[in-house]
Amino acid sequence: MGRILSIDYGKKRTGLAVTDPAQIIANGLTTVDTAKLWEFLTDYVSREAVDKIVVGMPVQMNGQPSDNQRNILPFVSRWRESYPDIPIVEYDERFTSVMAQRTMIDAGLGKMARRNKALVDEISATIILQSYMESQS
Repeated sequence: MGRILSIDYGKKRTGLAVTDPAQIIANGLTTVDTAKLWEFLTDYVSREAVDKIVVGMPVQMNGQPSDNQRNILPFVSRWRESYPDIPIVEYDERFTSVMAQRTMIDAGLGKMARRNKALVDEISATIILQSYMESQS
């Protein structure tokens, strides 16, 4: 069984999270510059068995697509063309940044650590992945 990888796609940085091989636990993986995301993922899937990718799809409160979707959709299309054997699923990511901030506060991280946007993105990707996994069970 391969891992499930999640993506919190941003204009500058992208947070990544991944399950263990048994797909039980979601863990933060890293944050990469979005410009280097394709290269990172190509390398990662060549080294690790990945069964599925879950990409957070930003949606506004009224259910309409957010502005960032226009950045994400070309990536999703490119992935589907280049890696048809690794499905990519779009998953509603509303409130993940707020939940990430709350998680950091609950974990006792100081104000400076909470300003680390790379950490927020990685935690957001983990929340997306955990939420997706819970929705599938």
